[in-house]
Amino acid sequence: MARTYNVLVGQSGGPTAAINSSLAGVFDTAHSMGAGVLGMRYGIEGLFDDKLFDLSQALRSPADVQLLRQTPSSYLGSCRYKLPHPDESEEPYALLFDLFERNRISAVLYIGGNDSMDTIAKLAAYGERKGSALRFVGVPKTIDNDLEGTDHTPGYGSAAKFIATSVAEIGRDSSVYDLRNVTFVEIMGRNTGWLAGSSVLASQEHAVCPDLILLPESPVTEDALTSRIEELLGQMKSVVVAVSEGARRPDGTLMAEPPTSAIKRDAFGHEAALSGASRYLATLTAARLGVKTRAVEFSTLQRCANHLASATDLEEAYALGGMGVLAALEGKTGVIPAIRRISDQPYMIEYLTIDIASVANRERTVPPDWIRTDGMGVTDDFVRYARPLVQGEALPIYVGGLPHHIQMLTWGR
Repeated sequence: MARTYNVLVGQSGGPTAAINSSLAGVFDTAHSMGAGVLGMRYGIEGLFDDKLFDLSQALRSPADVQLLRQTPSSYLGSCRYKLPHPDESEEPYALLFDLFERNRISAVLYIGGNDSMDTIAKLAAYGERKGSALRFVGVPKTIDNDLEGTDHTPGYGSAAKFIATSVAEIGRDSSVYDLRNVTFVEIMGRNTGWLAGSSVLASQEHAVCPDLILLPESPVTEDALTSRIEELLGQMKSVVVAVSEGARRPDGTLMAEPPTSAIKRDAFGHEAALSGASRYLATLTAARLGVKTRAVEFSTLQRCANHLASATDLEEAYALGGMGVLAALEGKTGVIPAIRRISDQPYMIEYLTIDIASVANRERTVPPDWIRTDGMGVTDDFVRYARPLVQGEALPIYVGGLPHHIQMLTWGR
C-alpha cells in the first residue's frame, strides 16, 4: 500500500490508563500496512485549527511505542466538542471533509466513549450521504464502562484495579485505632456504578472491604444509610463505604451538595464535575452518629494511575486499536470494534465489529440482579465479571526510581 493512504486518529473525552495503548495499536497496525498515521491534537476540536501531527516523527522505534503504551493521559490531547447535526449546520462538516481531502485521509479513527461515538456516527452518516469513500471507525475507551455493545471498555480494568487496591489499603489504615469511625471513599461514576462496584474486589478471605457500596442505579435515603452504618458499628469499630459520585436519593437528587441545579454541564449536557458525596455523607454521619468520619476522593487518580494498570486492559486496548484500523482497511465505516466474553473461568473473549449507531448516545448500567437486595452492595455475579479484567501487572519502566513516560505532545507546544 502506498504511503498516500493516511490514517487519522484522535482521542477524546476523559483520559484513561489504557487510551494510549489503543493509540499504539492504531499506529503499529497502520504502519505495518504501509499507511501514514496522522494524529489530531486536541481531538476533533483541534482539527478546525489544522492541528495535525505525523506520529512517525515521535514514535521512531518499538521502544517509543512501548513507552507510549505505558504512559497515562491522552498523548494527542483531548476535547469535549459536540458536532452539531448536519441538518442544523453543515459548515463544520464541510471544513472537516476539506481537511481530510487536503491531507489525503482515507480513514478516521476516534478513540473515546459514548460522546466520541456520537461524533464518529455523525461523520460516518454524513460521509455516506455525500458518497464519500472515507471510512470512520470508533475505538472504545471509558473508565465508566458504560458503552453498549461491548462486554467492557478499555480503561475500566485499570481503573478498577486502582480502586480495589486503594480501597483495600484504606480499609487497613482505618482500622488501626480503637475507636468507632466511618470512611467514605468517593469514586467516579456519574450515572453508572461500574467503578464504585469494582471496589468489591478489595475484599479478601480474611477482610471484607468495603462494607457498603452506593451506586447511582440503586438510590437510598440518608436515613436508611445511617441506620445501616449504625448497625455495622455495633459489630465492628471501622466501617468503609464506597460511594459513587452519582449516588442519589430516591427522588433523583444527588446525595451531595450543592443541589443538582447548581452543577455545571458540558457540551453534551452531562453534569460536568460531580464531587462532594463523600464530604456530605461524612459530615452527615458525624453529626447523626457522633463518630469520627473521613472523606477520601480519588478524583482523577483513578483514570491516570498507570503504575497500577491491568495488563489485560492494556493488551485488549492495543488489540482494539489495531482492529479499528483493519476494519477501515476492509472498507467498513460507522463501526466500532468490540469485545464479546466467552467465559469467566478461564477468561476468554473474542473480538468483533458492531454498528456504531447501535451504541452511540446509549448508556449501559449495572444489571439490577448484580446489585444486592439492600441496594448497598453488589453480588458475586459482579465479582465474577470484574475479576478477570484486573489481572496481570504491566510494570512501568522506571528511571530515577519513578515511572518513566513519553513526552506528551500537549506539553510546551
